[in-house]
Amino acid sequence: MHVPRELVYEKLSDPILVKRAKDGDARALAALCERHAPKVERLARHLLRDPEDARDASQEALAKLCVRLKQFRGESQFSTWLHRLVVNTCRDVAERQRVRAHEPLVDDLRPSAHGDPVRAAGNSELRRELCSELAGINRHQAQVVVLKDALDWSFEEIAAASGMPVGTAKCYAHRGRARLRERFGDREVA
Repeated sequence: MHVPRELVYEKLSDPILVKRAKDGDARALAALCERHAPKVERLARHLLRDPEDARDASQEALAKLCVRLKQFRGESQFSTWLHRLVVNTCRDVAERQRVRAHEPLVDDLRPSAHGDPVRAAGNSELRRELCSELAGINRHQAQVVVLKDALDWSFEEIAAASGMPVGTAKCYAHRGRARLRERFGDREVA
């Protein structure tokens, strides 16, 4: 007698999990949420200033994933769709909490030898100044600078997640960095 083996959801690809979840498979939906929860939390921490707000946004985004998954049409990768959902949820949470959405946490920015003030944020004083300056520039510019320079996203990923054209993302990055350079110059942190 042939006994069917237990399906190992953790080993299934996102497209298969999405299809199964859209067809009502609760275990597939749970596997999707579990797989992407760390990425959702990390993105929320970088977009929101307050850790509690980031935690709330992460939970809300995963709840929205469960409710809105049927709206995913597969025109982009699932991860791109989810990133956009997280970005929009963070924006909503920030507005509700009256937190400035363009003051991301920058605690893991890496120093750079290229004179880029975002990558040069190597000490807490400079980080505080950087957060303050990011709060003072256009929120789209700040968001693109953080996604590109702090999280190492490509312009294509930024464009897909934010809904803006690639050229606009590049323009926002250029203008945002220029504003930061006006303030910080080529200051490097050892």
